[in-house]
Amino acid sequence: MSFFTWLVHAIKWLVGLKDPENLRQLVNLGGPWWVSYLILSAVIFSETGLLVGFFLPGDSLLFAAGLLASPGGVFNIALLLLVLTLAAIVGDAVNYWLGLTMEEQVFEKGRLRFVKHEHLLAAKAFYEKHGGKAIVLARFVPVVRTFTPFVAGVGRMGYRRFALYNIAGGVGWVASMTLAGYWLGQFKLVHDHFEKFVLGIVFLSILPLVIGVIKSRLARKKTP
Repeated sequence: MSFFTWLVHAIKWLVGLKDPENLRQLVNLGGPWWVSYLILSAVIFSETGLLVGFFLPGDSLLFAAGLLASPGGVFNIALLLLVLTLAAIVGDAVNYWLGLTMEEQVFEKGRLRFVKHEHLLAAKAFYEKHGGKAIVLARFVPVVRTFTPFVAGVGRMGYRRFALYNIAGGVGWVASMTLAGYWLGQFKLVHDHFEKFVLGIVFLSILPLVIGVIKSRLARKKTP
């Protein structure tokens, strides 16, 4: 098997962990109890800390993990919250420091070979619009959350200020998604319609942001 083929299979496997049954199979493979927690933490870290990790299933993975921590599940909810929150916070911090090593020219097309230019510009616009709050808000917006801490680093946001937003966002994101799965996982209906519930949770989490964008656009149209 070539390295490229192996990489494709590895990516498919990681993305597939958003399915509770695949996640349960991971735990049931045996081995040290902490391996599954380590893998989940690595996925969350990679999505938030590595620019190439934007495709990883952060929201659905947190929800699925919380679901499997509900009574009768395979995870400990307290430990899950602890390790995944740390992974999210450390991931954003690494991304921020990566951005600090870059100059403004990084936003020019083609500067980052493995990053879609539109993703980077979307995060830049998001950060410029919301300022420091973007670090918190971006946690709930797929793709944008991967690039926003990087943009904050490029923009030379003070680290103390960034760390405050980073911790608040990391705790809020992991707790809300994981505890939603933990609570809703007690109902059979959720297990039967998992994907729909994940989409619903994500939609509700970004709804205030969507409303804010719509209001802002309407206000600009009314301005002569």
